[in-house]
Amino acid sequence: MQFRMRFRREDAADKVNDHFWHPVEGTPLEEVRRIQEERLRDQMAYLKVNSTFYQEKFAEAGVEFGDIRTIEDLQKLPYTYKTEIRESLAAEPPFGKHRAAPMADIIQMQASSGTTGSPAYVALTESDAEMWHEMTARCFFANGVRPGDMVLHAFSLAKGFVGGIPVMQGLQYMGAIDVPVGADGGAERLLRACADTRPRCIVGAPNFVLQLAEKAPEVLGCKASELGVERVVVGGEPGGGIPAIRAKIEAAWGAKCTEMLGGTDLGVTYWAECDAQSGMHMVNMDYIITELLNPESGEIIPWKKGAEGEMIYTAIGRRASPLVRFRSGDYIEVIDTECSCGRTGPKIRCTGRTDDMLIVRGANVFPSAINSVITEMVPETNGVMRIVADFEGHTTQGALKVIVERGPGRDPSDDNALKNKIEQRLRDALVFRADIRLVAPDTFEKPGAAKVAFVLRKYPDLP
Repeated sequence: MQFRMRFRREDAADKVNDHFWHPVEGTPLEEVRRIQEERLRDQMAYLKVNSTFYQEKFAEAGVEFGDIRTIEDLQKLPYTYKTEIRESLAAEPPFGKHRAAPMADIIQMQASSGTTGSPAYVALTESDAEMWHEMTARCFFANGVRPGDMVLHAFSLAKGFVGGIPVMQGLQYMGAIDVPVGADGGAERLLRACADTRPRCIVGAPNFVLQLAEKAPEVLGCKASELGVERVVVGGEPGGGIPAIRAKIEAAWGAKCTEMLGGTDLGVTYWAECDAQSGMHMVNMDYIITELLNPESGEIIPWKKGAEGEMIYTAIGRRASPLVRFRSGDYIEVIDTECSCGRTGPKIRCTGRTDDMLIVRGANVFPSAINSVITEMVPETNGVMRIVADFEGHTTQGALKVIVERGPGRDPSDDNALKNKIEQRLRDALVFRADIRLVAPDTFEKPGAAKVAFVLRKYPDLP
């Protein structure tokens, strides 16, 4: 029988009063483990036949696919790094050597920010796409969204961005109604759509939804708390789990705020906070196996309250762009392993990154990707740049300040035109807004191999 992707689950409307979107969310961990290991063995058998990337990687590690039967067996395998995915994509575009399904079966593609100027393209079969919808629905349901809700879309709706169309598809699948304005439409359009449609929920980046609330009196002549919003779901950057920011969001909107976490590599969102507001649950344990790595010792550590480490992901049931032991770069703290809501997945907060990725208004940006774009503009530039990260942590809601050396012999009187050109090129390639300042050639010492050479925490003469 031919598989047909469902755009809305037939039983979505019946789930309004359910406690979980899917029973697995409250399943005892012993049974979850049985499901995971059964699907892990199926995934290994699939990769053995269909994945050139993992055939080569396993052979190099001296491991047979049939050796991987339990979650502990995963530790026999090497990690999959973002750099390997980038190299795979370059070797066999557009989806890389790690594409494990025929092109004829691909029905959708998404793009995530890569570590170079080229996006990382992710392929989806029909079953992959429905898996994404199901994972997203579970998260939004845990976050407090219900079938029938109007949901104001305050993430970017830029093409390819996982917070755009995939979020809309997940909401549609669960029977909610996406109000598709997007952060790209600007604060005024979003606020007017909010006043027109009176959505029960808003989804967006935490600092942006706070900015929306602050602009409401100016744009609409009323407080955001008067617009009828009951639930604000935030993600894409830290903030929703920071008590001070959460309190501001809740006070501004007169609504409860819950947080989610995910990414293009494995899905849209796979961690979600319930009404207890005490950490994000893994609600998709039947689709993703998650290990916790101590990056200093290199050891896999148990999921127990207070543990900290980097999350390692293995997809189970994935066809087109599967990943095994993928190093996410997300550094987390385990808040608890039990919850009053009855969900059995561990609860976490994301506290930082183990790489140099920055988050600019919800968009993931790698300094090396910016440098790649600047280098492509030689001789207009000198191929040398520095990012001024004059903000706490790795997240900013402002334009990212980038200092670029102009090319040798360039007239400084042409700086304004070059500035505009670079800013537009970065916006087109990496989907973020930069504030470019041009300086003379050889202002900076040429960077060595260390990636941190691209980033400054301050620059004395920058206005």
